[in-house]
Amino acid sequence: MKRRKLKKVSVFTIVNNCFLVLAALLCIIPLIHILAVSFSSSSAAAAGKVVFWPVEFSLNSYAYVAKRAAFWHSMLISVERIALGGFVNLVLTILCAYPLSKEKKEFRFRTFYAWAFFITMLFNGGLIPWYIVIKQMGLLDKIWALVLPGAVPVFSVILLLNFFREIPKELNEAAFIDGAGHWTTLWRVIVPVSTPALATITLFSLVGHWNNWFDGMILMNKAENYPLQSYIQTIVVQRSYSMLSRQEISELATISDRTLRASQIFLGTLPIVLVYPFLQKYFVKGIVLGGVKG
Repeated sequence: MKRRKLKKVSVFTIVNNCFLVLAALLCIIPLIHILAVSFSSSSAAAAGKVVFWPVEFSLNSYAYVAKRAAFWHSMLISVERIALGGFVNLVLTILCAYPLSKEKKEFRFRTFYAWAFFITMLFNGGLIPWYIVIKQMGLLDKIWALVLPGAVPVFSVILLLNFFREIPKELNEAAFIDGAGHWTTLWRVIVPVSTPALATITLFSLVGHWNNWFDGMILMNKAENYPLQSYIQTIVVQRSYSMLSRQEISELATISDRTLRASQIFLGTLPIVLVYPFLQKYFVKGIVLGGVKG
């Protein structure tokens, strides 16, 4: 029996590892291809010779992007967005999750509010009412239009409240005995011991804000107010060059469209790729503990 169990475990481990390696390759290979294309010459990229290694190494596309003021301006808008959005998401998530993590005898209407939050994950008012509300609030063409509509990420609230429930009640009781109120207990006791969960929801928030392009296209009437992903969408997907000057269009004629798009996609992905390793050590612990219903 023991030998059979060992064989089953070993087979499962092998299959599981193969699946995870395959999934990782499916994520990494496209990025490697884009990187190789961005560093290749225009002729090699246009001829389809580039696969996973640069052909006729060239930095022309990056030199062109480096001179694009619109590209760097849109990146600054995205940085501002994740700074404001990440902070607002984190604070409001903590403030929502803490009371919802309490027992029913401590917070009488906890179930009602929990369901109210959960329903918003399943149903919404639709695109047109969403746009009208933001317009009536006077947020169009402002950075807050990209931040406030998604200020309370419900999935992060659920993740964090489950994490809070796993924290020993003795910590709360000791704080209350020492004279601390809920506000002091939250910020001086609960938050400091919740680093893994907070890092996880912060990562979700940063990635979500950085990758979101649709709201920028809808809520920004002026192209100079586009965040980076919305700007890249106009260049890469729509291939609209209305934002380019005549000189930039003439320079673009000497550069392959494929290498230019690849360089901008890679530069748009690079900040998140650089941030992720610093939060990854907290990610697994936070998602596991927060995902367990207490």
